[in-house]
Amino acid sequence: MKNYSIDKIRNIALVGHGGTGKTTLIESMLFNTGVISRMGKVEDGNTVADYHPEEQDRNSTVHTSLVPIEWNGVKLNFLDTPGFSDFIFEVRGAMRVVDSCVFVFSAVDGVQVLHEIVWKHTDKAKLPKAVFINKMERENADFYKVLEDINGQFKANFVPVTIPIGQEADFKGIVDVLAEKAYQFDKDGKPKEVNIPEDLKEQLEEYREILIEAAAESDDELTLKYLEGEELTPEELKLGLKQGIASAKVVPVLCGCATQNIGIYNLDNFLVEFMPVPEVEEGPMASIVFKTLADPYVGRMNFIRVVRGAFKSDSQVHNPNKEKNEKVGQVLYVRGKQSEQTSEVPCGDMAVVVKLTDTVSGDTLCDKDNKELLESIDFPVPNYTLAIVPETKNDEDKLGDAMHKIIEEDPSLKMEKNTETKQTLLTGMGEAHLNIVMNKLKNRYGVNVSIEEAKVPYRETIRAGVKAEGKHKKQSGGRGQYGHVHISFEPLEEGEFEFHEKIFGGAVPKNYFPAVEKGLQEAMVTGVLAGYPTVGVKATLYDGSYHNVDSSEMAFKIAASLALKNAVPKAKPVLLEPVMYVEVTVPDEFMGDIMGDFNTKRGRVLGTEQLEDGTIIKAHAPQSEMFKYANDLKSMTQGRGQFKMEFYNYEEVPSNIAEKVIAEAQKEE
Repeated sequence: MKNYSIDKIRNIALVGHGGTGKTTLIESMLFNTGVISRMGKVEDGNTVADYHPEEQDRNSTVHTSLVPIEWNGVKLNFLDTPGFSDFIFEVRGAMRVVDSCVFVFSAVDGVQVLHEIVWKHTDKAKLPKAVFINKMERENADFYKVLEDINGQFKANFVPVTIPIGQEADFKGIVDVLAEKAYQFDKDGKPKEVNIPEDLKEQLEEYREILIEAAAESDDELTLKYLEGEELTPEELKLGLKQGIASAKVVPVLCGCATQNIGIYNLDNFLVEFMPVPEVEEGPMASIVFKTLADPYVGRMNFIRVVRGAFKSDSQVHNPNKEKNEKVGQVLYVRGKQSEQTSEVPCGDMAVVVKLTDTVSGDTLCDKDNKELLESIDFPVPNYTLAIVPETKNDEDKLGDAMHKIIEEDPSLKMEKNTETKQTLLTGMGEAHLNIVMNKLKNRYGVNVSIEEAKVPYRETIRAGVKAEGKHKKQSGGRGQYGHVHISFEPLEEGEFEFHEKIFGGAVPKNYFPAVEKGLQEAMVTGVLAGYPTVGVKATLYDGSYHNVDSSEMAFKIAASLALKNAVPKAKPVLLEPVMYVEVTVPDEFMGDIMGDFNTKRGRVLGTEQLEDGTIIKAHAPQSEMFKYANDLKSMTQGRGQFKMEFYNYEEVPSNIAEKVIAEAQKEE
């Protein structure tokens, strides 16, 4: 793959809901350039873009793939992105480094959930976009209905630039609105000009007027010329359309069929001519890493977009995120899993750097003498939690290293060891996401794990004040043990534990006070109700006794723990549970369902905040009800809802639920 100057590069993300045909579109483009002699099929697991085992198992894209298409002297760097919300972090990474994106819609299904999610993101980023309505050959395909659908769903100036000739089984070609020509295609995807069908001439005129108006509105001089009734030249039309697309004010709409290679030739020509080139930036080299892969054969692969300067192999660069220098060895141009070495990647282009030590997705790589931090990637926060259990000791030994590598390539994963519940918790974007992780553990790293429900880190506390005695006396030859305390316990309004002493007359010597405090703290680790830590206790040592010979720190520690165990059952002990603060963002039509669902989860809705395109619902809810909320929300909103949560505080568990928790804990003892 040769190097291209910045004006000959187009960086484009293919985005859309799963099943719209993004990967097949890439296949047809590769076939048209002669890179492949036969188009692969997603269901056969032999496409260029979907080459990972987990993609072949699922018959859908899981990882963003970089697939350059060299067309008419221009390099189209396509990023083929996943179409399901569990893998939205892959889409976010792609969005950060492209200059435009093509939304792929099914002519049968129209607007789907991921279209809506990603469209919002591109609007926020003011990213230029085009629409390709695919699968025109399918039963129930309807170009005009999808066009109406997207016009109703999204705020944009949609301009059709190709019109289908026929639909469903009768689909056989397209009319180019800009060129005012009609084409049919041979089995190799090559166009042949034909007469414009009579029944489409009126439609062509209508769409051409929309196109001319959109082009004119993109430039002040063209607007004036248009308003004065003058006709725009073909060059002016193209200039206005380019400017409209680049400013994200115009969204061109094209159509075709990737599986039959109809209209793809024209799509490539359009993208080459009209989609924006990378911005030229002056200054020393700077690149952003948008994806990381831990390849079992190649090692760590960092996918980069060069923002300034040229990225060179066999050099040294600086990572300002980690404040470390990295030695660059091989740099590769890749197309799916195929790769070839290059000595230099010019500004605006994309490539892969292998075997860097510390660099991960979102990091900057820059000139070591100019340590500039580029804007990172806004990765989503994971919120679906399961506990994973290694099946053998060998699996346990390998788990940490394997998960470290997986998390390096997946910034929306989190793993932690909960010291209270003794569980290893894995948190991701949803059930499908974590299933992929467990498959990677098994197939890539030979680590077998099972899953179980995440346990709630309950606490125990007291609601009444009591006094209790603790006495430890032991005599069995030699030196004995003697410790004796009287301690008052009362609820503590704030904080977990406070220790005080009010000893008179030396009933307990001062040097044993720390032992009493430590004995209480150690005893509080395991509560008397269900074995959970006891918190919110104020303890005051007010009396006791000692023995000149037999008393020791250990004896007083034991005596203090006995006092606590004697006191808690009489102090109205209760179980506490962690409560989360939750913010759910949903379209307005789902607001009632979400608020009603919080009631079933023992939650409390605190209020709402109106947004331009939806509502934020703020609530408190027990953590026990929220481990799998990602799935619940997806189900209630067809995937249109998003949420974030954080720990708020501990609150008393209702007695009927507390009884079950205590009974379950006693059963496990």
